[in-house]
Amino acid sequence: MNAVLALDTSTEQCSVALKVGERVVTRAAITPREHSQRILAFVQEVLAEQQIELSAVDALVVGHGPGSFTGVRIGVSVAQGLAFSQNLPVIPVSTLIALAQQAIRLHGSEQIISAIDARMQEIYVAPFINKNGYAQQLATEQMAPLDDVTVQPWWAELNAESTIHGAGTGWTTYAAELNPSAAVTVLDDVTLPLAEDMLQWALQHGTTVQAADLEPLYVRNEVAWKKLPGR
Repeated sequence: MNAVLALDTSTEQCSVALKVGERVVTRAAITPREHSQRILAFVQEVLAEQQIELSAVDALVVGHGPGSFTGVRIGVSVAQGLAFSQNLPVIPVSTLIALAQQAIRLHGSEQIISAIDARMQEIYVAPFINKNGYAQQLATEQMAPLDDVTVQPWWAELNAESTIHGAGTGWTTYAAELNPSAAVTVLDDVTLPLAEDMLQWALQHGTTVQAADLEPLYVRNEVAWKKLPGR
């Protein structure tokens, strides 16, 4: 695929990335109440900067959650609209994967626990390792109360003797509750997912779906932890 457009509005941050050949251009802004106005403007800006039309794009990547209910719906709806208009395949990417990929890009992280503040003393969380420069997920995304996170079975999948990085607003918001013994090194500059990391990960590991089959990733706290197949 020569031209791939990525977008995300799942959290407070609205972001877009467009890769044409080897060149990637991006836009990002923290605008929690303006996503519906900003996202299409960002899309037009990156298309103009890359000097192509939407009709020249080969595929779309979208952050489909977990995150803000409204933000996730906006991103999925916009991606579906753009995909339907050009008959484009869509690659959905988890916001937690995007955070882990960002940690790898910026810090070369080897072990990452991504956590997004889900409000009401809960977080969306999942563990990852770095496999050849890409985030490999060790367990399914879940919503967990703060006091449940430190006793999750997936901690056994991580090497406590090596550095574990914490990425996302869950860590920066609830540092005292989640990290009382400082077992996790919190990355203060990796707090919100970005479309550019979704794009990078999707091109190597993403799975395409048709626009009609694109679904938001809503995670509820009754979902039990599951080790992923082959892990």
